[in-house]
Amino acid sequence: MKSLVKTAAFLLSANLLSAEVLSADYRQNPFTLTYEGAITKNVEGKVNIHAVSYKLNNIDIAANVYTPPGFDPSKQYPAIVIAHPNGGVKEQVAGLYAQRLSEQGYITITADAAYQGASGGEPRNIDKPANRIEDIHGMADVISTYPGVSTSQIGLLGICGGGGYSLKAAQSDKRFKSIATLSMFNSGRVRRNGYMDSALDTILQRLTSASEAREIEAKTGEVRYVGDAKLTDEQIAALPFDLYRQGFEYYGKTHAHPNSTFRYTESSLLSLMNFDAATNMDLINQPLLMIAGSKADSLYMTKNAFELATKSEDKQLFLIEGATHIETYWKPEYVSQAMTQLSHFFDDVLK
Repeated sequence: MKSLVKTAAFLLSANLLSAEVLSADYRQNPFTLTYEGAITKNVEGKVNIHAVSYKLNNIDIAANVYTPPGFDPSKQYPAIVIAHPNGGVKEQVAGLYAQRLSEQGYITITADAAYQGASGGEPRNIDKPANRIEDIHGMADVISTYPGVSTSQIGLLGICGGGGYSLKAAQSDKRFKSIATLSMFNSGRVRRNGYMDSALDTILQRLTSASEAREIEAKTGEVRYVGDAKLTDEQIAALPFDLYRQGFEYYGKTHAHPNSTFRYTESSLLSLMNFDAATNMDLINQPLLMIAGSKADSLYMTKNAFELATKSEDKQLFLIEGATHIETYWKPEYVSQAMTQLSHFFDDVLK
């Protein structure tokens, strides 16, 4: 808590935050938002946040819709669907970019994935690509019926794992007139090959273990999980990749939320490990913007997908100089750079 207070004080002194901003502690925000500059109350004439719930394939989905300053439901507004990172929830980085884009005149929606966060579904924390892609289609369904939304002006932004799933959703869903990704993470490639292709020699071993986990679920109902390790500060510091070290800090400390977890069912790997976000990229014919940090150790995934998007006549790759993967989620100077690019990109196509 002391570190959060010091951080907030520094940012305030630098005039980067308004006087009403609370620290990135979900307990200090009435909407449990974790990001700096988050809305603390709905004020007429400003960006407002609205909790929305709906059914998707008989599962209850929890979402937040952000409406722009001076919102008038009798008028028509462009809209943007925002898909959150793996293990993340709508109150973290997805909410930050949803709020910032709404400040630019967009109606935005971000929802917790089915089986995750505040959304329903059992067993908890299933993490299958088909579900995550369907979540994105579902957000498009909901926002297209929201008062004031122009259905011919819908864009898509995917962050981290949500970026990979957004690429797949946009390949077939042409309601999305433009697609952007931030720090794109190809979940299938990483679950299969390891991060930075570091676990190629254990693919079959991990598939065998995942198959056993599914068999146990079918026979006994017991669910085996992976990715839920509790690490000490020393163990975190010893992790080999920036994404993992900074990810534990972001999700476990500075922007922690009780609904957010790295945990997922081991049987999900049967679907994850034969998935690849970068296949069929030639089906994307919409304008495409891919943003990543120049120092991100995940950058290879963005570059790979971008090169394969051969049918998008308007595609742009923007590198935020000096940024790592996780720093694009929260660091003010990097968020500002990403927002400048996103604003220009979506304005050109959607407005």
